[in-house]
Amino acid sequence: MKSHGSVLTRGLTARHIRFMALGSAIGTGLFYGSSSAIQKAGPAVLLAYIIAGAAVFMVMRALGELAVRHPVSGSFGQYASRYLGPLAGFITGWTYVFEMAIVAIADVTAFSIYMGFWFHDVPRWIWILAIIFFLAAINLLSVKVFGELEFWFSLIKVSAIIAMIAGGVAIIVFGFHMEGAQAAAGLGNLVNNGGFMPNGWVGLLAAFAVVMFAFGGIETIGVTAGEAKDPSKSIPAAVNTVPVRILLFYVLTLGVLMSLIPWNEITGETSPFVQIFDSLGIPLAAHILNAVVITAALSAINSDIFGAGRVLFGLSAQGHAPAVFGRISKRGVPWMTVLLMTAVLLAGVVLNATIPEDVFLLIASIATFATVWVWIMILASHVAMKREIARNTLAPSAFPVPLWPLASILTALFMAGVIVLLGVYADTRVALYVGALWLVLLTLAFKLWVRGKGQERAVLVDESPSPSSTLNPSTTAAPTSR
Repeated sequence: MKSHGSVLTRGLTARHIRFMALGSAIGTGLFYGSSSAIQKAGPAVLLAYIIAGAAVFMVMRALGELAVRHPVSGSFGQYASRYLGPLAGFITGWTYVFEMAIVAIADVTAFSIYMGFWFHDVPRWIWILAIIFFLAAINLLSVKVFGELEFWFSLIKVSAIIAMIAGGVAIIVFGFHMEGAQAAAGLGNLVNNGGFMPNGWVGLLAAFAVVMFAFGGIETIGVTAGEAKDPSKSIPAAVNTVPVRILLFYVLTLGVLMSLIPWNEITGETSPFVQIFDSLGIPLAAHILNAVVITAALSAINSDIFGAGRVLFGLSAQGHAPAVFGRISKRGVPWMTVLLMTAVLLAGVVLNATIPEDVFLLIASIATFATVWVWIMILASHVAMKREIARNTLAPSAFPVPLWPLASILTALFMAGVIVLLGVYADTRVALYVGALWLVLLTLAFKLWVRGKGQERAVLVDESPSPSSTLNPSTTAAPTSR
């Protein structure tokens, strides 16, 4: 489909979306943040990833049902606007953009730390500046170029994870002793150092903030619906791989890691994956790992720019963002949204130049709040859609969520619990303050600048189960009273 006016090009194939889905599970949260989660919960962190992963899967199934029924650009804001009201759509869309911006700053920060492994004397902000302009240029090209780049980035990350798992299992099976480790490699390391849950339930609960940050960005799959060639097939295929990705990339990988090295020997001073590569005796192991984690960071930043840009495009179509964000280049790319994300990322340059030691933890906790809030709004939109389908006896969805409605209710309660946990622990409490302030500011912004202009509910042109279902931003219902 050619791009013209305000129409995005459908240039993402099933191969692109499938590997974007794979790549979204392997990023800064795994390579850089896993040591923090392990320190808090010990081997019980595996439970945290399984529980959180099950909840995330239900969110993705809810999003998948929405996206297959109505494959639109900037899906989160448009679904919330249609099913929950204009204010909800405004807050959801802009909070996702905020999430992607914050996560992108965290990712460029991690990238600069990785580059410091090779170039000790070069200031972090120089690397951040360079990568921002490079990835901005990539995102200004056609969406097919973006999808192709993500395919290769993800292939590298997936291959590296599988190689680490295979090497780790070989060490466990053959009983090799890890150089520098106090205990031999084996499954016993999961229970021999204070037990499976050495810090109790308190430690397990504390780990959820880090764990949820690691899963942040996985919902970008839903944003691709507006540019997928066949969303009725590609979206379900990508969503249904979520459990396998969680079990493989998090549970199995970290299980092998903590079997190789007792959890209490992982100090966080270096990536735990560096210890894995060194233990395998691979020449230049640390350098190989560094190249992999740099690839992971580049992929994450690339997806952050893509996701935020497409949601801004959808907000613009609803009148919830300036019309300039709806402008499409000759290549079918919303170029103004890319420029905005580039400008936002320049804040990462300032932060890393002024507070380089504290910036990552601060950003990660705030990103967790934004991520979980968006997931809650996706669940709420999905519930409202299901009620409308039942009330109006509409055609059933082609990709319904399993165990409806019990699983959705339990997932929503879990997500609300994570928000509460952010306020319980001192090191993440700032995220709750920033998040609450953000929601208040968005509400005021809607009342001052949007109300009366783009506050009408978007109308879903429901042709389900046809994959051509869409949301027509130019068609609106009667304004809702506020």
